[in-house]
Amino acid sequence: MNTPEELKYSKEHEWVKVDGDKAYIGITHFAQSELGDIVFVELPEIGDSIEKEESFGNVESVKTVSELYAPISGEVVAINEELEDSPEFVNESPYDKAWIVQVSNFKQEEIDALMSAAEYKEMTNE
Repeated sequence: MNTPEELKYSKEHEWVKVDGDKAYIGITHFAQSELGDIVFVELPEIGDSIEKEESFGNVESVKTVSELYAPISGEVVAINEELEDSPEFVNESPYDKAWIVQVSNFKQEEIDALMSAAEYKEMTNE
């Protein structure tokens, strides 16, 4: 499975990519493979605050509905509107086209507390 080294990972299978003062959040390749074909992604609103380890939306697949848990706290400054019409991007490209939200006002210590790619691979026994 694909687990990019430059990202950080949560135990709930979300990834975080920091880009300057913004952070992108999505779900991992492992998570999307476990869920199966994604048919719907519920996104938060721009301006919403998300809190670490709290639900901020969900992903619906042909198998189940799974909540999304924030790996970091912050303010939602962008949502990936393409997922509303093309939720399959989560399956096709979980690290590129399928970021879910972009947040600002995050705490670096929350980023630092997330798992490295190696730690995440060990957790999922890749």
